[in-house]
Amino acid sequence: MSLVDIIKEALHLKPEERYIVIENLIKSLNVPDEEIEKIWIKESQKRFKAYKEGTAKTVSYDQVFGK
Repeated sequence: MSLVDIIKEALHLKPEERYIVIENLIKSLNVPDEEIEKIWIKESQKRFKAYKEGTAKTVSYDQVFGK
């Protein structure tokens, strides 16, 4: 079955069925890269440790949003 055939078939589905197809296709594109996830875990742990030790430079809500 070609891509064009798949699209034609999908267009004959009920709206709620098309939604399910679209949702699953989008989810399949959002597969996290495990190596990047590991890097972010290490970084977040490092930042949290610095925050708890008082060595992290922080910015207040008012400074960020200008209030």
